[in-house]
Amino acid sequence: MGILQRKTPLEKEWEALRKREDAFLAARVEKEDTRLNQLLAEKVPPGLQDTLDKGFYKAFQLIFEKGTGVIEKTYRRDQLEQTSQVNRYAHDLRRDRKTIKAFSKEARAAGTKGVLLSGVSGIGMGLLGVGLPDIPLFTGMVLRTVYEIALGYGYGYDTEEERYFILLLIQGAVSHGEALEALDAQVNRYIWSQALPAGYDRDAQLQKTAGALSKELLYMKFLQGIPLVGAVGGAYDVVYMKQVSAYARLKYQRRLLLGSGAQGDNL
Repeated sequence: MGILQRKTPLEKEWEALRKREDAFLAARVEKEDTRLNQLLAEKVPPGLQDTLDKGFYKAFQLIFEKGTGVIEKTYRRDQLEQTSQVNRYAHDLRRDRKTIKAFSKEARAAGTKGVLLSGVSGIGMGLLGVGLPDIPLFTGMVLRTVYEIALGYGYGYDTEEERYFILLLIQGAVSHGEALEALDAQVNRYIWSQALPAGYDRDAQLQKTAGALSKELLYMKFLQGIPLVGAVGGAYDVVYMKQVSAYARLKYQRRLLLGSGAQGDNL
C-alpha cells in the first residue's frame, strides 16, 4: 500500500475487528481461580460435574431437535431478517463504515437483551435455590441470544453447518488459554471454508460444548442450588452470557467482513 493511499472502510473495520479479537483472547489466557471457587471446590459433591455434563448435553440435544420453534416464539425472526436484508442492501451500495456498523448495532441489541434476561432468570432461580433445573433455561437463552445475533448479521441457524458453528462459538466463549486459541482457529477455518470438517460428528461436538459449559459453570451452579445465597451463583449467568454474546458478535462480524471482500486470514 502506497504511503499516501488511505485505507478503505473495509480495511479499517477489519483492523478494528482483529484488535478486538486479540483483546478477547488476551483476557482469557488463564482461568481466574478466585477465593470463592477455592472455597466451593471443597464442597462440590462427587459426580456433580458428570451430572452437569449430561444436563447441558441433553439441553442442547432437546433444543436442536424440538425447541428451536419454541425459542423463535420469543422474538420476531421475520423482522430481524427484514432488517438485515435492508442493512445488506445499504452496505452493498455504499460499502462504508456506517453500513457495516448497522449490523453490529442489531447484534449488540440482541446481546444486551440476552444478558438482561439471563440475569433476571439466574438470580431468581438462585434465590429459590434452583441450580441444576436452570440448565435447560440457561441453555435456551444462550442459543436465543446467538440466534438473534446471527439473524442480525444476516445468517441463519437451521442447517447442520450453522449449528456446528454455533456450538463452536459457545465452546470457545467459555474456554481459556491454549484450548481457546485452538478453538478460535477452528472457528476461523469454518468461516473461511463454510463447510463441516471431515468426519464431523454432531453428537461428539455436543458433548464437547456441553463439557466446556459444565466445567466453567460447575461451582456457580452448585452455589445456585442453595436458597438465597444461590442468587450469587445465578448472577454469574450474566457473566457467561456476556462472554458468549461478545465472542459471537466478533465472529459473525468476521464472517460479514470476509464475505464483503476483506483480505483476512483463515487462522
